[in-house]
Amino acid sequence: MVNIAVKDIVMLASAGVLSAGALVGYFVLAAKCKAAPDDKKKKRAKKLFFFLLIAAAWFFCGTVFNILVGGSKGIVLEFSMLSERVTLFGVSFAQTSVIMWGVTAVFLILAVLFRVFAVPKFRGDSPGRLQNVMELAVEFFDNHTKTNVHGRTGNLSSYLFALSLLMFGCACAELFGLRAPTSDITVTFAMSLITFFLINWYGIKNKRLSGRIKGLASPSPVIFPMRIVSDVAVPVSLACRLFGNMLGGLIVMDLLKGAAGGYSFGIAPVAGLYFNLFHPLIQIYIFVTLSLTFINEACE
Repeated sequence: MVNIAVKDIVMLASAGVLSAGALVGYFVLAAKCKAAPDDKKKKRAKKLFFFLLIAAAWFFCGTVFNILVGGSKGIVLEFSMLSERVTLFGVSFAQTSVIMWGVTAVFLILAVLFRVFAVPKFRGDSPGRLQNVMELAVEFFDNHTKTNVHGRTGNLSSYLFALSLLMFGCACAELFGLRAPTSDITVTFAMSLITFFLINWYGIKNKRLSGRIKGLASPSPVIFPMRIVSDVAVPVSLACRLFGNMLGGLIVMDLLKGAAGGYSFGIAPVAGLYFNLFHPLIQIYIFVTLSLTFINEACE
């Protein structure tokens, strides 16, 4: 049962009156604009009442939701660097690991469907929309890799493409109320360790082991220990940077929902599109670019 206080009744009545007034004013001005289509002042007033109507409707809906959820819960900030544990078949797993397995399974299924049904329809002379999109994506990663790494890159662009899709899928999991695996330090550290392996792999592949060691000792053997420490710090810095940025978006969304309560209606979804879609795309681009930069340094 919902307990409605006097304050809530006043807020709800004010929101209702404001919404009704904005609605009546909008329709009155719409009728006047129809009668006098060349009157610019009435058109501007109509637009003003339209935006006022949207704000009043948001205020009314927010008040209703605020009453239903019991008001604002205040700013309560609780988070952990490590994910919660879940038990499957008697074995304990990190929740983010299970979510990542789910994201991986979804992409594997989509990849199989794409290969079976879409690829056979691709044509070189008259490509369709899907083919154009895929070719643009592949060309972007291929050109980005060749631009930033001056050496033999092999299938590096394919790996970065797959990693980017996985990271984006992990970020999208937050749209379903799940914790994004990339906001878990263990997940970001695992990705950074793969980058660390690739740095040394391509460094040795392009310059051999002797050249890689000589590059670490250049220009003087005195800095060799410092270069070792610097290289070991690369995966740590990559992991912490990605973890901090992704966790920051999660915290901002929790703060918004906790502080605004029901009035986050309409605002939280818009903010979620940024912090769960656009913001992760920026972080993916930075992670990929930094990885390529470090690999290129090892190859030079």
